[in-house]
Parts: sequence; C-alpha cells; structure tokens
Amino acid sequence: MKTETIAAIATALSSSGIGIIRISGDQAFSVIRRIFRKKNGAEINTEKSHQVHYGFIYDGDEKLDEVLVLIMKGPHSYTAEDTVEIDCHGGVLMMRRILETVIRNGARPAEPGEFTKRAFLNGRIDLSQAEAVMDVIEAQNDYALKSSVSQLGGSVSRKIRELRETILYQIAFIESALDDPEHISLEGYGSTLLEALNPIKKELKKLVDSFENGKIMTEGIKTVILGKPNAGKSSLMNVLLGEERAIVTDIAGTTRDTLEETLSLGGITLKVVDTAGIRDTEDVVERMGVERAKKAAEEGDLIIFVADASRPLDENDREIMTFIRDKQAVVLLNKTDLQGVVTAQEIEEECGHKVIPISAKEERGIDALEAEIKGMYYHGEIHFNDQVTITSVRQKNALEESLKSIELVENSVHQGLPEDFYSIDLMNAYEQLGTIIGEAVEDDLVNEIFSRFCMGK
Repeated sequence: MKTETIAAIATALSSSGIGIIRISGDQAFSVIRRIFRKKNGAEINTEKSHQVHYGFIYDGDEKLDEVLVLIMKGPHSYTAEDTVEIDCHGGVLMMRRILETVIRNGARPAEPGEFTKRAFLNGRIDLSQAEAVMDVIEAQNDYALKSSVSQLGGSVSRKIRELRETILYQIAFIESALDDPEHISLEGYGSTLLEALNPIKKELKKLVDSFENGKIMTEGIKTVILGKPNAGKSSLMNVLLGEERAIVTDIAGTTRDTLEETLSLGGITLKVVDTAGIRDTEDVVERMGVERAKKAAEEGDLIIFVADASRPLDENDREIMTFIRDKQAVVLLNKTDLQGVVTAQEIEEECGHKVIPISAKEERGIDALEAEIKGMYYHGEIHFNDQVTITSVRQKNALEESLKSIELVENSVHQGLPEDFYSIDLMNAYEQLGTIIGEAVEDDLVNEIFSRFCMGK
C-alpha cells in the first residue's frame, strides 16, 4: 500500500546542539536524493539500510548545512516504512529551513503523532504500546518512566493477549459443542467454565486496581500544605523544592494566595500547593487566600498539615485537625529545633494521624516524610519486570467492561441459562480487551489518541 511521505522536526524546536528532521513514506529516499550531497558531490546510496552518511543539505544550489543522514529501509524502521533522519545543527531557523526544503521536494508536514500512528497501522506496535510512547516522553519520575518503558516493551500487550486467548478457547468450545452436540457434550460444563474464569476475573480486578497506582505515577499526587500562619508551610515548600520559591518572613499572613509547584520526592511526583495560613482575619485579601486554601484542601489527594511545636495548639490548628481526621493526610510537627510546647502524642490523639517531627529550617525529617508518603501510596515495592500497571483511563474502562461481562457469564451459569448466553458475554469480554491493544478499534478513537502526541513523534 502506497503512503504519503511525511516530514517533521523530531527534536524540540529550540536552540540545541543537534536537531533531527524525520522523513517517512514511499518517497522518503527520493526526497533525500534530491537535497543531499556527499562531500565529494556524489549522490546518497539508499540501497543499504541502517547506514549513516556524511554530507550537506542543499536547497537548489544553496548549501544549507553540514549534516549526517541515517537511512532505514522498511519494514525495519520505527514506522515500518522507508525512513530518513537528518541530523543537522540545532538552530531553530536551520531546522525550519531544512524541513521547508524537504517539504518542497516531495513530503508533506506530519500531523501530531503521525509517525507513531503509522507504526501502529503498519503492525509495528499495538495500541497499548503506542500510548506508552507518549507516556515515556511525559514521564516525570522514575516510577512513571519504568512503567512506561515496561508497557512499551509489551507488558500490557502480553497480559491482554493471554487473557483473550483463554476466553477465546472457551468461546470456541461452546460454539463447537452447540454445532456438534453428538460428539461434544456440554454436560457439567458450567462448573468447568466457572473454574476457568476465576483466574481471569482475579487478573482483571488486579489490573483495574493497578490504575490508582498508575494514575499517581503519571499525574502525580495533588498535595496541599495546610497550617496556621507562621507554622512553616512556605519553609517546607522551599525545602521540598530545593530553592527559595515561597516568600518566608516572621510576619503572619505573608502567604495570601495558593502557590503551586511540581516536584519529585523519592521518585514520586507531587503537585504541591502552598496555601495561606488558616485563621480568622479581618484582612479582605488574606481572607480570600484562606478560602482558597480550604477549597484546595477539599480537592486535594493528600494534605500535609504543618503544626508549630513552639506554640500551643489553638482553634486554627483544631479546625484543620478536625478537617483532616477522615482524609489522606501527613502531619508534621515543625520547628523541633526550638523549645517545644506541643508534643507529637498530643496532636496524634486529636487528629488520628501519625505525627512526624521535622525542622524545615534545618532540613531534618524530610526522609521520614518521603517514606511515609511512599508507604501511603505504594504498598510494597514495585517490580516492573513482572507487574503490569495500567495508566490509561481508556484501558481501565475497557478492563472494567470486560470484568462486567465475565461476571454476567458467572450469573448465567448460576441461573442455569443456556450455554449460548455464556458465549455472547464471553465475546463481549474478548472484544473489550481487544480495544486495549487496538483490535477492532474505531478510527475516530485512533485519531483522538494520536492527536494528543507531540509533533514529530
């Protein structure tokens, strides 16, 4: 099947040491032969794959840049098509000039994600692997990166194919028995089917449950820092960020609005919101900040309550402790470098959460905070060589639909319904799992998935 030849800048459009222009399609080699010359003036040889050629890119008679050109013959390329990559100097203007020259000589601009879309359509990768490509690019921490690389290597695909194979076997058996009842008996088959479906059901539940970890990996934990004025919230924020991002003074009410930053704490991404100190105030602007702090806390995944060890607990502390009692929260007893008047035990009794003594000023206790958060969100060590973690909402929905269909089969068996009822729901489970790897998936969904990719990928 002939394909249009597409081209795009595959590296970031900014000043850098090297820029890459990628070309893919039936005319990729024709395009590069028109614009590339070796140092001795000879034309490039495109007969041998996976070779690098040194020379110059020309726009007509004008020499544009000194480059390296990599030739990859399909199907042994990312897109499974004839592919050319031009490594040029990384100036923005230079990359654009070379791309314009490529387009004038037979290519068209690639759409976002079109190279990966072609890899999927040409059978180079399945849909779950294609989605993992973007996850690798957008990974913000070690957990997300390892999970994405694992999915790119086919961890999700293998698991889904195993489940589908088992389901398909049961469908085929039922259909064969219904077509040839004289030779294949379905007597007592219901209990046999239930036994076969039990491990499938467990595996589907495990995959669905893994989504919470996957969501945390990819999106991060929305973390809100609460406390009364001057408890050390902004100091903690600065320590976590490793820079003086939030203004710190001895004046109560310095922070009057929410300040949001993303940081990595021990491989976990936190989307941290520093808030105004919680207290009653006549200051209109500060009061607005307090209201925003409370709203952020309502919407957060995790609350870090910072209490001041050097000052007695007051109604502001108690308001926060009441609020966090039934929420995911970490309580920090700050300023332990000063003479303490509040104990960890006293706070634990009032709020029901473990208290970690810290000193933001001296940067003590941060390791314990990191360990506590990891323990809250990751139960045990994650081993990416054998554990599959779902990070896509689309995949989670398909797994849930498949699980519902398996449960319908179980209900049909318990109710003693005819075997063709089993087959209908088993087929739906099979098809739902197929959408995860891209079998029988709608074109509109494929287009939507790849439209979210960056240009040149």
